[in-house]
Amino acid sequence: MNLSTTLGGERYVFNDLKEVLAKANEEKSGDRLAGIAAETVQERIAAKTVVSELLVSDIRNNPLIPIESDEVSLIIENDINEKVYGEIQNWSIAELREYILSNEVGDRELKRLSRGLTSEVIAAVTKLMSNLDLVHAANKIEILSTCNITIGQKGTLSSRLQPNHPTDNIDGIITSLKEGLSYGIGDAVIGINPVDDSVESVKRVLHATKDFINEWEIPTQNCVLAHVTTQMKAIEQGAPADMIFQSIAGTEKAHRSFGISAELIAEAKDLAMKQGTGTGPQLMYFETGQGSELSAEAHYGVDQVTMEARNYGFARHYDPYIVNTVVGFIGPEYLYNNKQVIRAGLEDHFMGKLHGLPMGVDICYTNHIKADQNDIEDLSILLTAAGVNFIIAAPMGDDVMLNYQSMSYHDVATVLQTLGKTPAPEYLQWLEKMGIYENGKLSKRAGDLTMFNR
Repeated sequence: MNLSTTLGGERYVFNDLKEVLAKANEEKSGDRLAGIAAETVQERIAAKTVVSELLVSDIRNNPLIPIESDEVSLIIENDINEKVYGEIQNWSIAELREYILSNEVGDRELKRLSRGLTSEVIAAVTKLMSNLDLVHAANKIEILSTCNITIGQKGTLSSRLQPNHPTDNIDGIITSLKEGLSYGIGDAVIGINPVDDSVESVKRVLHATKDFINEWEIPTQNCVLAHVTTQMKAIEQGAPADMIFQSIAGTEKAHRSFGISAELIAEAKDLAMKQGTGTGPQLMYFETGQGSELSAEAHYGVDQVTMEARNYGFARHYDPYIVNTVVGFIGPEYLYNNKQVIRAGLEDHFMGKLHGLPMGVDICYTNHIKADQNDIEDLSILLTAAGVNFIIAAPMGDDVMLNYQSMSYHDVATVLQTLGKTPAPEYLQWLEKMGIYENGKLSKRAGDLTMFNR
């Protein structure tokens, strides 16, 4: 495995695979904080050159985190289809990139290819791609998933309705829920981040949202994004949860800091199958975000793009209904400005799709990052062009509980109309029945909450 190259008369030598992958990454403040980023543009180009010449087998045969010490590594390794891998193991990463972008290669071929790729290989090829490459390649892949309804069809853009409330007040949650529905939001999931992680509070919110969904015969799913153990206890006590949520990371050590393990996630999925209210077969919801392993001091010197890819390798083992990265939420320590946030959003979405995941994005930022509403609106257009399965929407784009800025209900409706997308078919039928949509677009009744008065 060659880890050196000469550019412009200067010799660049990288100590190991971990170093060259890190330095091939596009500029990220998290990598710089970790002390693993390229020092110059020239060094980054040299690292990309070396990565482009590596073989798929070079990366698989030199694990960044050994399977003996990390269950995420073990899961990624064990899930590889050896027949597919055997066909591509001698490809260079540059050749892999060319194959993915080729006009002759589409959805079927990329889904098959995915089964032979480790997460680290997917991260490596991502580092060689431009933003347009990431949009074009991801848009080739159609990932359908089904809980109570099916989302992900070509030509659609689904959304998570996020009616968070700073005190988990049920009336406040339901009012915000009504507003989101009145703008056509919510086919991916009605998902609430609770302030109170107690079982009783989670049960109360699950019952309230499920009762409302049932009353109005809304073809969607509910979820309360408490810790997985809290949700499990609530379900065991009879709470109606269509799916189970958990934030995940790229290492076992990071998972321990989250209070989870592979075994626990498997138990949660089994419980959702046996006692959850979702139809399935997909019943899990995972959330990720670049930089979480660094903040947990559990990244082992691996760059945040490669770590993020490992999230998706872990996630695909459990066949989730939806996965989303929360890009721009953690803060400027990991993604410093608009350029880094946009790049990360496109990277995460592409890597998730190439893992075969039903991928969404919370297109967001915090007020101490160098980004603003225009930047995330730009990213929303790019991701919609890339075929993102769903995006997240909060009232007026301002989450008053989590204190960050996201897409608003109005923003998502505008993106749908501008780019000629619709919500998922079953949900669109309900919107038309309610008079919220007419002829594939929002009607004059959109935004009128009185439609939910009995």
